[in-house]
Amino acid sequence: MNSVGEGCTELKREYDHCFNRWFAEKFLKGDRSGDPCSEMFKKYQQCVQQAIKDKDIPVDGIEFMGPNKEKPES
Repeated sequence: MNSVGEGCTELKREYDHCFNRWFAEKFLKGDRSGDPCSEMFKKYQQCVQQAIKDKDIPVDGIEFMGPNKEKPES
Protein backbone atom coordinates (compact mmCIF):
# COMPACT_ATOMS: atom_id res chain seq x y z
CA MET A 1 0.00 0.00 0.00
CA ASN A 2 1.31 3.43 -0.89
CA SER A 3 1.56 6.29 1.54
CA VAL A 4 -0.70 9.35 1.65
CA GLY A 5 2.17 11.31 0.08
CA GLU A 6 4.00 10.00 -2.98
CA GLY A 7 7.31 11.13 -1.53
CA CYS A 8 6.64 9.09 1.61
CA THR A 9 6.02 5.74 -0.04
CA GLU A 10 9.66 4.61 0.00
CA LEU A 11 10.02 5.64 3.65
CA LYS A 12 6.87 3.63 4.40
CA ARG A 13 8.24 0.55 2.65
CA GLU A 14 11.55 0.81 4.51
CA TYR A 15 9.77 1.18 7.85
CA ASP A 16 7.34 -1.67 7.09
CA HIS A 17 10.25 -3.96 6.17
CA CYS A 18 12.18 -3.02 9.33
CA PHE A 19 9.14 -3.46 11.58
CA ASN A 20 8.06 -6.78 10.06
CA ARG A 21 11.58 -8.16 10.36
CA TRP A 22 11.94 -6.99 13.98
CA PHE A 23 8.48 -8.31 14.87
CA ALA A 24 9.08 -11.77 13.37
CA GLU A 25 12.72 -12.23 14.33
CA LYS A 26 12.80 -10.58 17.76
CA PHE A 27 9.46 -9.69 19.32
CA LEU A 28 7.66 -12.95 18.61
CA LYS A 29 10.65 -14.84 20.00
CA GLY A 30 10.49 -12.97 23.31
CA ASP A 31 13.12 -10.27 22.70
CA ARG A 32 11.35 -7.06 23.75
CA SER A 33 14.54 -4.96 23.99
CA GLY A 34 14.51 -1.79 21.96
CA ASP A 35 12.89 -0.88 18.70
CA PRO A 36 15.43 -0.57 15.88
CA CYS A 37 12.85 1.07 13.63
CA SER A 38 11.86 4.09 15.72
CA GLU A 39 14.06 6.58 13.85
CA MET A 40 12.70 5.33 10.53
CA PHE A 41 9.17 5.71 11.89
CA LYS A 42 9.86 9.31 12.94
CA LYS A 43 11.11 10.20 9.44
CA TYR A 44 8.09 8.55 7.85
CA GLN A 45 5.72 10.24 10.32
CA GLN A 46 7.21 13.67 9.56
CA CYS A 47 6.85 13.05 5.83
CA VAL A 48 3.19 12.03 6.24
CA GLN A 49 2.42 15.04 8.42
CA GLN A 50 3.91 17.33 5.75
CA ALA A 51 1.93 15.56 2.99
CA ILE A 52 -1.27 16.02 5.00
CA LYS A 53 -0.56 19.75 5.32
CA ASP A 54 0.37 20.06 1.64
CA LYS A 55 -2.86 18.36 0.56
CA ASP A 56 -5.00 20.30 3.06
CA ILE A 57 -6.45 17.09 4.49
CA PRO A 58 -8.57 18.04 7.51
CA VAL A 59 -7.34 16.25 10.63
CA ASP A 60 -8.65 18.50 13.38
CA GLY A 61 -9.60 16.50 16.45
CA ILE A 62 -7.84 13.32 15.33
CA GLU A 63 -5.44 11.79 17.85
CA PHE A 64 -2.32 10.24 16.35
CA MET A 65 -0.52 7.32 17.94
CA GLY A 66 3.23 7.01 17.86
CA PRO A 67 6.02 5.21 19.62
CA ASN A 68 6.15 7.79 22.42
CA LYS A 69 2.43 8.21 23.00
CA GLU A 70 0.37 6.15 25.37
CA LYS A 71 -2.98 4.68 24.47
CA PRO A 72 -5.91 6.53 26.05
CA GLU A 73 -7.58 4.81 28.97
CA SER A 74 -10.75 2.94 28.00
